[in-house]
Amino acid sequence: MRDLRFIIVNWNTRKLLLDCIESIHATVKEFNFEVYVVDNGSEDDSVPMLRNHFPQVFVIENRENQGFAAAVNQALKDNTASYVVLLNTDAQLCDNTIQVMHAFMQQHTDVGIAGAQLLKPDGTKQNSFDNYPTLATEFLNKSLLRMIRPQKYRSKKQNITNPIEVESVIGACLMIRNEALKQVGTLDEAYFFFVEETDWCLRMQKTGWKVFHVPDAKVIHLGGESKKRAPWQSQIEYCRSLYIFFRKHRSYSAYITFRVCYLIKIYINLILNLIGNLCVLFRHTKLRYRLTTYSRLFLWHLLFCPEWMGLKPLKRKIKIKLFLD
Repeated sequence: MRDLRFIIVNWNTRKLLLDCIESIHATVKEFNFEVYVVDNGSEDDSVPMLRNHFPQVFVIENRENQGFAAAVNQALKDNTASYVVLLNTDAQLCDNTIQVMHAFMQQHTDVGIAGAQLLKPDGTKQNSFDNYPTLATEFLNKSLLRMIRPQKYRSKKQNITNPIEVESVIGACLMIRNEALKQVGTLDEAYFFFVEETDWCLRMQKTGWKVFHVPDAKVIHLGGESKKRAPWQSQIEYCRSLYIFFRKHRSYSAYITFRVCYLIKIYINLILNLIGNLCVLFRHTKLRYRLTTYSRLFLWHLLFCPEWMGLKPLKRKIKIKLFLD
């Protein structure tokens, strides 16, 4: 029986994938581990690179993008390792990261998921944990929420030196207990991209398992590399995932309220960014990007949130490409 199974989902991030796997072999020494890479239809020669550089890695090659949750679930089949480690391609393990997480999980048998402290390349902290989406978190100022209830709405600015129980952890580097995984089940494949680990954490806690942030486990995280390759499509998938989460875990009235208010929020941001672009004659790159994003989001809602707008590889996308690009 292996100690660890690393699972990495790749979509056109060849160089990052190489660095990610090298960080595993450079920092994880004393454990009996295996590495699974699920490639979601990459077109950048990621798979040939894997076979040349890492012949010992188990590769699952999909012809098209199956989404993050579905890809992870493919690699979870027949798992016999004591712990599963989900690692993003844009994440690199630091010295003793896995050792610290493993020791913590061994000592705290009631913890189902542990998340690492994510760092920018310059060493500054990134958000490594979060609260579950609610009407308050989505529509109120988070700085205000943190000021009113600092113990509930924690921030990366707080000096956290010891492991703390949190609602959810960011999925760039997670360690999951196999015993908890068997009880709670795999990721919900209704989520194509985004929020799937948040849903997993909530399901863990509903079943009695705890979720912890482990600050001494450090991971360098570039952040959002796959998202940058399809920016507005990623925003649509994030919005879709939020709707799924609210429909699944909140009351019907909260779900309807969220959908209505979120659409109003998108419309207001669309108008404000249009005015801003007009004022600078569309010469500001970030303003143009925001206008594009909000216009596509608003159009997606006007079309009743179709599957073909987003990241899912549906054939109907070919027919509308000229209208969107």
